[in-house]
Amino acid sequence: MEKLIITAAISGAEVLKEHNPAVPYTAQECALEAKAAYDAGASIIHLHVRQDDGTPTQDKNRFKEVMDAIYKLCPDVIIQPSTGGAVGMTDDERLQPTELNPEMATLDCGTCNFGGDDVFVNTENTIKYFGTRMIERGIKPELEVFDKSMIEMALRLYKKGHIVKPMHFDFVMGVNGGIGGDIRDFVFLRGSIPEDATYTVAGVGRFEFPLAQLAIIDGGHVRVGFEDNVYLSKGVLAKSNGELVAKVVRMAKEMGREIANPTEARQILGLKPRN
Repeated sequence: MEKLIITAAISGAEVLKEHNPAVPYTAQECALEAKAAYDAGASIIHLHVRQDDGTPTQDKNRFKEVMDAIYKLCPDVIIQPSTGGAVGMTDDERLQPTELNPEMATLDCGTCNFGGDDVFVNTENTIKYFGTRMIERGIKPELEVFDKSMIEMALRLYKKGHIVKPMHFDFVMGVNGGIGGDIRDFVFLRGSIPEDATYTVAGVGRFEFPLAQLAIIDGGHVRVGFEDNVYLSKGVLAKSNGELVAKVVRMAKEMGREIANPTEARQILGLKPRN
């Protein structure tokens, strides 16, 4: 079985310090949280950025500032910028971090109701646009899917040349408006991707660690972090993203699964070494 790639989603666009005081806003806070996750066993840092007051932004200069700060502490880590941004941003605004030519970036494969009047819009033309941009820049997309229909969209756009193989999916499960986080939901998504594809599971809230366990057993990969869940256990706030990663590492070791370092993660995902 392949070694386990752990992704740390250290901040997100919605979670705030009022949810957990350790949620990072500044470049230095992001770098320290990334370092804590990296030291605990994460190979990939999934990155949203904010202004110092916590306002989400897709500004490429802010991404560069934060990425440089992370690389200073973790030179070989894989940084995966989000192109999801925040609800209401334009396509070109969301795509700004791809101008920095990261190794990976996220590609959301469908529209989702996030609750109330919030709709995370990803039209077919948006997905094509993002996919083509990533092909042009040699960026490997992590295909973010919140439901089975989004896998179908990714497979259809692969046939049309907007996405290339081998594909890497991220099953984001337990989000309001998306698929649930039960075993049957995981099995449904897992059985819907191509045999040569890899996948990561990101369970939201209480689904984080049960789904991580399923992915570990199945040979998939795991995402944890403050973007998805701020608790180490019921009612106990995590002190850092590193604590969440360390819990997954303990789970993996108990099940005999080794942890991939960044070099091994690049090999598994087919990434070129960072210049």
